Amino acid sequence: MNTVSQVLTNVQASVSEISDQSAELFQFHRGQDVVFMLMLVAFLMMFIRRYEWGVALATLLVFATVFPLYIFAQQVFFDAEMGVGLVIGAAFAAITLVIAIGVFLGHISTISYLIVGILFVPSYMIIEWFLFEALQGTLDAGGSILVHMFAAYWGWGVILGLRNKAVNDEPADTSVHSVSFVWLASMLLMVLWPSFVTALVEPEYIILGLSNTYLAMVGSILTTYVLLWALKRTIDPLVFTYAILAGGVAIGASVDLVTTWQAWLIGLVAGAVSTLSFVFLDEWLRAKTGVWDTMGVHNLHGVPGILGGLMPIAFGHAGGTQAIAVVGTIVIALVLGFIVGLILKVMPKPTKMLDDVEAFPAEEMRATDPA
Repeated sequence: MNTVSQVLTNVQASVSEISDQSAELFQFHRGQDVVFMLMLVAFLMMFIRRYEWGVALATLLVFATVFPLYIFAQQVFFDAEMGVGLVIGAAFAAITLVIAIGVFLGHISTISYLIVGILFVPSYMIIEWFLFEALQGTLDAGGSILVHMFAAYWGWGVILGLRNKAVNDEPADTSVHSVSFVWLASMLLMVLWPSFVTALVEPEYIILGLSNTYLAMVGSILTTYVLLWALKRTIDPLVFTYAILAGGVAIGASVDLVTTWQAWLIGLVAGAVSTLSFVFLDEWLRAKTGVWDTMGVHNLHGVPGILGGLMPIAFGHAGGTQAIAVVGTIVIALVLGFIVGLILKVMPKPTKMLDDVEAFPAEEMRATDPA
């Protein structure tokens, strides 16, 4: 017959097991949300009329390459155990590349995205090592540095190495239909963003992370609208639908650290710097470098990512290591991306840039489309 102490021990063990299972299941759902967001990023980039299927295909190809390769590499080289944490890590790697290809969408042939996926995995694992092993104390729970900054500057490294200036002369016309995809993706991404930034935080910080993320994002909505109206007396739908997400980008590094008022302030500033980057910095960079960031990734993920990476310093949670993490990520990303760009330079050029015709029999279908 069991003693009272044995019964209590068994009960505590059962409660602990149930609690662990619940936490893992909850993390499972956040992991699914991250993959859902990955697919939505494709729709966020479908604003160019006649270049919609190609964007979706590129997204699926890099996901199908990066996701398994990251898992296999972690298992083979680092003896990682298969579990929800590893799956989320692989999803983070994949969504980072999906963001990064936005810089050079249309610059390379469709089949080259498979090469990009293969080359990206070691790049991503290097930046993970740099941020969280080589440096001690980097604060980036929600990926402002690891995901957004690295994606933007790795992508820029690629276009600087590739230097396919011919894409600058291709038409990038939009339509109400194509921009509507961006509206839908932006609004759905806003709903799901807390799952992304809290996917790997401790359970006690999840609710704080949820509230901080939404406060940062509504802050971006306000400043983006006010600035666009003040500068243009109208609302550019593409700039608006992109820049309102800047709060989510910037809150990542401090999502579990700041107060609600601080989170809102971060969102206000992030929306402003992203909007100003789209309005003023985008064309200046294009003129100075001669290359085109197709989807404006630098303006949404690069600049707000830097802002977010520095916020733990601004609010007294970090010091010099955080600054080294931000600067080091820019340098490492540009160098590694540049190398990949040089490799892609010898690959076959796309037969048609910024058009679904490059990969699909789109002209035949358009010819028979009654619309």
